[in-house]
Formats: sequence, C-alpha cells, structure tokens
Amino acid sequence: MARTKRTKAPAKTNRYTELRQMLEDRRRELMSDVQGRIRDVRAEGDREVLDQGESSEVDIQEDIEFALIQMKSETLNKINKALGRLEEDTYGNCFECGEEIAEPRLRALPFALRCKDCEEARETAELRARVMAKRSGSSALFFDMAS
Repeated sequence: MARTKRTKAPAKTNRYTELRQMLEDRRRELMSDVQGRIRDVRAEGDREVLDQGESSEVDIQEDIEFALIQMKSETLNKINKALGRLEEDTYGNCFECGEEIAEPRLRALPFALRCKDCEEARETAELRARVMAKRSGSSALFFDMAS
C-alpha cells in the first residue's frame, strides 16, 4: 500500500505544477494584453478629431476597447480566484459533484467551476427557468391587456 501512495503523490504534484503553470501563463498573457490595450487607448486619446463623423467613430472604437478591457479584466479575476483554489487544493474539482474536472476542460476554460456534465445540467436548468419566466411573463402581460 505504501508503494501506491508514493506513486499517487508525484502524479498529483505533477498535475498541480502543470495546472499552476497554465494558470500563471494565462494570467501573464491577459495582464500584458490589458495593459497594452490601456496604453493604446491612452495614446489614441491624445489625437485631434477633425469632424463629427470621425468623433463618432472614435467613440465607438473606444467603447469596444473598453468592453474588451473589461472582459479580459473579469477573466483575469476568475483566473486569480482559480489560483486561490489551487492553493487551497480545491481547484480542478467540480463544485456540484466533487469529481475531478477533466484536464482538457481546464485547459480550454482554466477557471471552470464544474465538470462538463454538471455545467450542462446547470445550463439546462437555467434555460428552463428562463423559458418558464418568459412564459409566465408573457401570459401575465396578456392577462393585463385583457383586463
């Protein structure tokens, strides 16, 4: 039995090291991208706009850049939380069933909280709830109009 325990520990340590490296690489990549986009937005803010059309186009472009920065910042926060779970030894385990989340899923979505099956079940339940809310909302609207 002692032999089995020894072989499992290095595998877990290996998995931990690989997952930590993956998360840290992704965090560095996101931080670099966010910082670069912020620098670009600041640099573009210094130029003169000649007419109203150009001004409108610049505003739209700035809104898009801001939305991208915000999305990447949210992803960065999720990765930081995932690193915290890794330190607590809860990373890679499904919040619903407790089973280990498949490594390909973690590589694709490094901050995944649920295994594929539990995530699909949650999404199906959310969709069902939205459909039910929409049905009850539309029937209530119809009832109000009929009154």
